[in-house]
Amino acid sequence: MLKTLLCAAITAVVLAGCSALPGGDKPDRTAGQTIDDATIATKLKAQLAADPDLSALKINVDSNKGAVRLSGEVKSMTLRRKAEDLARKVDGVKSVDNRLVITG
Repeated sequence: MLKTLLCAAITAVVLAGCSALPGGDKPDRTAGQTIDDATIATKLKAQLAADPDLSALKINVDSNKGAVRLSGEVKSMTLRRKAEDLARKVDGVKSVDNRLVITG
């Protein structure tokens, strides 16, 4: 009896935890949105890599349903704005959340 109760309790905890995982209820993004977001991030990373003033290695790009988040480090406010401007010009970008930190 104790084994059965313990097994049921463990199963309930595991199932409750799985429902909180992404995709547990319904997907956050469709396959098309996922591909669009990957395309946006790839295009922006390529532009950052091509720019001699910006470091693609120090700037992280995340995209979710066309909303782009920039995080990482840049050397000045001018470069922070430049990275944001590049992001806004990429096809499919709906908004930009610029969380870049200026390191001087």
